[in-house]
Formats: sequence, structure tokens, C-alpha cells
Amino acid sequence: MSGPDHRVVLAVDPGRARCGVAVCEPGRVLARAVVSREALPALVRDWQLRYAVSEVVIGNRTASAMVIALLADAGVAPVSVVEEAGSTLRARSRYFDEHPARGWRRLVPRTLQTPPEPYDDYAAVLLAEAVLARAGPSRGARGGALM
Repeated sequence: MSGPDHRVVLAVDPGRARCGVAVCEPGRVLARAVVSREALPALVRDWQLRYAVSEVVIGNRTASAMVIALLADAGVAPVSVVEEAGSTLRARSRYFDEHPARGWRRLVPRTLQTPPEPYDDYAAVLLAEAVLARAGPSRGARGGALM
């Protein structure tokens, strides 16, 4: 699917040590990864070109100011800031939806389990999906809340 109204969103769930990154188009996750903060700018630039990204968004919580500055220094702009309240809990649930517990872990409630690997990329997927769910392309300026 392509065209002037086709949106491809690259979302970043910022963190102090690592960041979740996802590229989504309506109804589809194109790529997702968890990377160190230092590796983030190169990955974002690569995925912007590879997936013809139309918007870059970043969550507004932990370390967002540092990550925005890091991306700006690397020439990644404009970046829109979006609300990410509750995204970590929803990301954990999404992780377990895609990776159901096996064996005795099936007996333990999800709310008491922690995924065995970082799941920051799932938080980034949720951010991208929320942006895509809004009608039309974003009109926010860098630093403006969109959600």
C-alpha cells in the first residue's frame, strides 16, 4: 500500500540504557527492536530510509529529553512527542499475548510475571499504533504533545 495518505510511523520508547523502536503502518508492524541508546540514531536513520517513514514519534516519559537531543544531534528531525502513560503495562500484556506462558508458568497470573527478555519494542509498537489510530497525518510540532 502506498500513496500520499499512506502513513508509516517510526516510534521510540525512550529509556536510560535501552530504547524500544518500532516501525508500523496501518494494521501491520514492519519492524521492531530493542537497542542501546547509543545505537538508536543509526538504527532510526536506517529504518527511516528502508521503510519510507513519514513520521517519527517518541514517548514523553523516562529519558525522553536525552533521547530527543541524541536524535536531533544525529540529524533525525522532526520528532513529535507523544503521551506514553501506561504503555509499559500494556506492552507487557501484548508481549504475553504473542508469547503465551508454557508449562507451570501458565498457572501464574500474568500480572505476577515478567517477560524473560526486554519488551521495550512492544511499547514502541503501541505508541505507533496509537498515532496511526488518529485520523490523518500528525500536525504536531517537535516537542508538542500529540496524544
